[in-house]
Amino acid sequence: MTFPLSSAGVPLQDLIFGASIYLPPVFKAVLLGFPLWLLVHRLLRDWLYAGEIWHPTLMDLSLFVLSVCLGMALLTAW
Repeated sequence: MTFPLSSAGVPLQDLIFGASIYLPPVFKAVLLGFPLWLLVHRLLRDWLYAGEIWHPTLMDLSLFVLSVCLGMALLTAW
């Protein structure tokens, strides 16, 4: 008995959505950390660009890296 939705014999079967997409854990951590970074960035934006921080872009980047690290920690704990 054959499964009717199988991709055997279909040309370009590697282009089928579920067959070839691999999302590495780092990409999943970025997907988890990005919304957290957006929230933190929105909350701290006025303080970041008010002049109290020497280099606001580096501070923003470090917040993004911390958010991705938290996303990776959530993935490993789950």
